[in-house]
Amino acid sequence: MKNIYLVCFLLWLPLRIVAQQVPSFEQVIALRNAGAVSISPDGKHVAYTVQTTDWNDNRYDTEIWLSKNGQKSFQLTNTQKGSSTSPKWSSDGKWIAFLADRGNKNQIHVIYADGGEAKQITNEEENINDFEWHPYGATLIFSKPEKADKSKKEVEKRYGAFETDDKDFTLSHLWQIDFDPGRPSPTEMPCHESVDSLKTKAGCIEWPKATRLTEGKFTVTSFLISPDGNKIAFSHQPDPLINSFFKSDISLIDLNSKEITLLVNNPSNDNLQEWSPDSKELLYTTSLADTTSNYYRNNKLFSVSIDTKATRQLAKNFDEQIGGLVWRNSGIYFTTWNKTKRPMYKINPRSGDVSVFLNTPDQIFGVSFSKSGDRFAVNARSNDQLNEIFITSTASPKVEKITDMTGQISNWKAAQSEIVSWKSKDGAMIEGVLHKPKNYDPAKKYPLLVVVHGGPTGIDTPQPVPGYVYPIVQWLDKGALVLRPNYRGSAGYGEAFRSLNVDNLGVGDAWDVLSGIEYLDSKGMIDKNKMGCMGWSQGGYISAFLTTSSDVFKATSVGAGISNWMTYYVNTDIHPFTRQYLKSTPWDNEEIYRKTSPMTYINQAKTPTLIQHGEFDRRVPIPNAYELLQGLRDKNVPSELIVYKGFGHGITKPKERLAATWHNWQWFNKYVWGEEVELPVGSKE
Repeated sequence: MKNIYLVCFLLWLPLRIVAQQVPSFEQVIALRNAGAVSISPDGKHVAYTVQTTDWNDNRYDTEIWLSKNGQKSFQLTNTQKGSSTSPKWSSDGKWIAFLADRGNKNQIHVIYADGGEAKQITNEEENINDFEWHPYGATLIFSKPEKADKSKKEVEKRYGAFETDDKDFTLSHLWQIDFDPGRPSPTEMPCHESVDSLKTKAGCIEWPKATRLTEGKFTVTSFLISPDGNKIAFSHQPDPLINSFFKSDISLIDLNSKEITLLVNNPSNDNLQEWSPDSKELLYTTSLADTTSNYYRNNKLFSVSIDTKATRQLAKNFDEQIGGLVWRNSGIYFTTWNKTKRPMYKINPRSGDVSVFLNTPDQIFGVSFSKSGDRFAVNARSNDQLNEIFITSTASPKVEKITDMTGQISNWKAAQSEIVSWKSKDGAMIEGVLHKPKNYDPAKKYPLLVVVHGGPTGIDTPQPVPGYVYPIVQWLDKGALVLRPNYRGSAGYGEAFRSLNVDNLGVGDAWDVLSGIEYLDSKGMIDKNKMGCMGWSQGGYISAFLTTSSDVFKATSVGAGISNWMTYYVNTDIHPFTRQYLKSTPWDNEEIYRKTSPMTYINQAKTPTLIQHGEFDRRVPIPNAYELLQGLRDKNVPSELIVYKGFGHGITKPKERLAATWHNWQWFNKYVWGEEVELPVGSKE
């Protein structure tokens, strides 16, 4: 008998050890995330960034990790009270340069790939925006803002602080600096004044001086050095204001003569993409002359000859946005959405034809190629993974995973995902991601929570731990289904689909959500008496529209959502967005602004609504939150507004993200499940 008990105990013990747990909100927020990836020129080593959570300082920290020869990674950098970003290899593969603020603005640092301490290279008065290694020689090119205007300080002394709208800004330009790995740092030697009457400095080591490459009444937004090292191509626009991207053009600097010539200047935005391997052509995407619909229409890809300025269009028949291109001798590579997948595509440089090159893992994001192009690394994930770093080759694209971020959730009760599709009110086919509990029973009817993505050109995909400020895995464990619809306008479904909510915002989007609910109900899956809806940004707007125009939900949560398009139009920092999607200004067509505004339907609102908003949101200014709140209060609809202090359009710090998650948990538990939940206060035991 004792042996039987022993066997039973031994069988039970490992099951208990690996039993799956529901993660806390803090655990979800604190997940480590793989970010930017950079492969060494010889294709043997991979540097990448990892984001972690610092609860004590209430911030997210990004540092650089390194995997050599496919071996286990180790942390390469550690910037106290800051982050280390943008890892980039020198052409000889000996050094990794990166950006970090280590007490003296955001500067370029380098670290020896074989180990050692990081060394500061620049000592600029302004934060450095971006940088690139020169492909030959020890030189770096970087962009930074201009120095502060001293006269502005004098004006402020006399008249106080004020700003003229769309006129107060700082331009950014390009600079060049030499890199000498053997040069001592100025901090390595004391610097004293001599005792003679001239007061000259003695024994001093100065920081290397940067040489200016561009100047004028424009701002540099991106740049690329040609593979032969002779030229720099750069995108520029009149100023750094967000709407000035419509006037973006592309110019060239000859690094020998320092002469600058204009290369591409279409009436609408032109965006620098990539050099050809032989430095004779340049890839760029453009909207050509389209300034009235380029928020939702496909961009176009062109190559331009450096010598003749002749252009030719590539990927003419490709029906999705193109960007992030890499050109090697074997072809042109990029990734973009194809429904809920994100394959890696290859363009034939001569014919312009596009084909799928790599379709596993399911979603491929950042790509970095070796100098020869035969090896590359990607940041990617499959539907049941967190983002991982993989390495592979163009000859045999069998991916090798060099990180294990997904190991963090190995014993979690993660979301079970599947793709569902249904027909909307007007016949449009809509897809969505349906998350089910681990122990899903098809014989039961479940409460339903609908989580709507932003954009509108965002997209939702299967993933094990969806979140942001919505406790999805915890709701699944509570016994709910979660639907995340890719409503009309979402990326990955082509230009025609992205155009379906033009002149029909909110209205068509609501059709897509409500028809998705009807589809699930027709399958006998949901309890329609227990449903909630939520979303942030465009998802917040759609949630607000459903709050006032329908009564199917027991509760909604409106995160940074638009409540009145007219109020939004006069306050936002992206006025063209509204004009393009509603095809008018409110002064020319007040009716379309009324038809698509949640406030128009406020008199029929019944749904208890939580409103969440950042205090300093410029994208969806906070008057939208107060307008919806007051309208709901006037109609005696249960409602609350929570303002997150110091934030703009997103909640970017862990503690406030935790607070927002708890607020949603409280709200939906109360109105969907009838449970009162207190916000935990004090240290967790």
